[in-house]
Amino acid sequence: MNQVVSYKTNFIRQIIDKDLARGMHAIVRTRFPPEPNGYLHIGHAKSICLNFTIAADYKGQCHLRFDDTNPVNENMEFIESIKHDVTWLGFQWHGSIRYASDFFEQQYAYAIELIKKGLAYVDELSPNLIREYRGSLTVAGQNSPYRNRSVVDNLKLFSQMRNGDFSEGAACLRAKINMASSFMILRDPVLYRIKFIDHHQTGNKWCIYPMYDFAHCISDALEGITHSLCTMEFQDNRRLYDWILNNITIATHPQQYEFSRLNLEYAITSKRHLNRLVTEQIVEGWDDPRMLTLAGMRRRGYTAASIREFCRRIGITKQENLIEIAALESCIREDLNENAPRAMAVLDAVRVFIINLPDGYERMLSMPCHPNKNEMGTRVVPFTKEIYIDRSDFCEEPRKNYKRLMIGKEVRLRHACTIKAESIEKDDLGQITCIFCSCDVNTFNGDPIDGRKITGVIHWVSFQYALSAEFRLYEPLFTSVNPAASEDIFNTLNPNSMMIRQGFVENSMQYAPISLAYQFEREGYFCADSVHSTANKLVFNRIVGLRQTWLNSNT
Repeated sequence: MNQVVSYKTNFIRQIIDKDLARGMHAIVRTRFPPEPNGYLHIGHAKSICLNFTIAADYKGQCHLRFDDTNPVNENMEFIESIKHDVTWLGFQWHGSIRYASDFFEQQYAYAIELIKKGLAYVDELSPNLIREYRGSLTVAGQNSPYRNRSVVDNLKLFSQMRNGDFSEGAACLRAKINMASSFMILRDPVLYRIKFIDHHQTGNKWCIYPMYDFAHCISDALEGITHSLCTMEFQDNRRLYDWILNNITIATHPQQYEFSRLNLEYAITSKRHLNRLVTEQIVEGWDDPRMLTLAGMRRRGYTAASIREFCRRIGITKQENLIEIAALESCIREDLNENAPRAMAVLDAVRVFIINLPDGYERMLSMPCHPNKNEMGTRVVPFTKEIYIDRSDFCEEPRKNYKRLMIGKEVRLRHACTIKAESIEKDDLGQITCIFCSCDVNTFNGDPIDGRKITGVIHWVSFQYALSAEFRLYEPLFTSVNPAASEDIFNTLNPNSMMIRQGFVENSMQYAPISLAYQFEREGYFCADSVHSTANKLVFNRIVGLRQTWLNSNT
C-alpha cells in the first residue's frame, strides 16, 4: 500500500498540472531508476518519495527500474537491498520490476539505426586518448581519426564488437554530435563499450553494454514514462537525452526535469565515497548505523515515517543547499516521542545501597510504557535494596542548583521513592564504588507527607535484576559540515563517531524486539542492534538523543 507523502505544490507539480490541462498525457507515469551498484541512501529517499508520491497523487503509475548497464559494479545483493528499502519506506511499484537490460536488444537496434543515419561510429582510440581528444571547458575537442568511417564499415565493426572480436578498451561506439560543443556531454559521447563479464540478468549473452545515458532515455521511452525526474547534476545530460530520442524512431519522448539533490550536513551521499568507506573497512558495512544508507538508518532505529516526513519538509526545488542535520533528527525525535515505549537504562553505572531497607527487600512497581498513551499499557519493574544509578547523577561536592543526588540531599527515583545520600565508598584509585542512601518508603505513592519539596528525578535499575547491555552512542561520521568539499573525506573522519558504553537495562528489555525503538528515560532513543544484539548479549544503538548535544561539542 502506498504511503502518500503530501508535498506542497512545487515546480514539478506545476509542470504536470499544465501538461494534464493541455491533454498531453492520459496518465502520469514516473519511475525510480537506481543503478544496482550500491545501497540506497537518504538522498535516494528524496527521489523515491517524490516519484512514488507524484504517481499516487495523480492516480498514475510509478515503475521500479534498475538501470543495470555496468555489470562490473552490480550484483544481486544490491538489487535485493534496493527492493527491500523501497517497500520498507512504504511504497509499491506498479507491475513487475523492470531492468534496462530487458531492453538490450531494442537498444542495440537503436544503435544500429544511429549508425545507418551516420550519427554513430566505432572508435578505436584508447579510453585515455578519447578523454584527451575531448578537450576541456575552455578548449574545443578534436575529431577522432575514426570519426568519418563509412556506414558499412561501422556496421561491420559494431557487429564484431558484439561478437567479441575486440578486446576490452580496443573499440567503442560513439555518437557523432559536435566535438566543438560548449557542452562536454555532446562531444561525441560513448554509447557502447566492451566488457567481458557476465551480467546478473543476461548472463554471458552480451559482451558489449550500453552506457547509462544511452540506455536510460530509451528505457524511459519504452516504458512510456511521462516525466523523467532526476537531480541537478544530470541537467547537461538532458541535452544528450533529447538528442538520442530525437534521432531514433521511437513512439514516445519523455521530458526530463531536474531538482536539487539532498545535501546533508556532516554527511556523504556519494555512492563512490560510501563504497570506499565500506571497502576500506572504515565502517562495518553498507548497513553500519553511522552510514546514511537506508539500511544503516534502519539498523540504527530510524523509522520509515520519520524519513518520509523529513523528505516532505525539505521539499522540492532547483536550489542547491545544505540541509541541517538537526532537521533530520527533529523528525525522528518527534516520531519516537509520540510512539516509542519507555524503559530505564544506566549507561555508566554506580552501585547504590539503601541502608534502611531489609535484606532481600523487593517491591514490584507498575510503570507506564508511555506517559501519554494508556493504550500502551504498563510494565512491572522490581525495586530492590541495591540498585544502579548513572554516575553522572551523583555529585560528591555540594553544588548550587544541582538537582540530582548529593550527600545529604534527596532526589526521587523515577516511578519509585525518594532517596538521600548518606555516605560513599571508594576504591584505591579514588573511584566511587558505592553510594549509601536512605529512602522514604512513604513516598512510593506520592510526595513526602511532611510537605518537603523534592526537585530532582533520576533513573535507576535494580542491581539484582538488571540486564547487562552494551550501548553504542553515535555521532556523525565526519567532523566537517561539508565533508564532500574536502580534498580527502578521510581527513574529516570523526574519531568519536561511535562510542561504546557498558551498562544495564531494566529486566523488561530481555526480549525487546529488534525493530522497536525505546526511549531510555533521560538518555535518549535506542533500539536493539539487528546484527550484534542477541538474547545473551544485548546491544543497543542510540538513534538520537533527547536533544541535540553532539553539535555543540563540535563547534
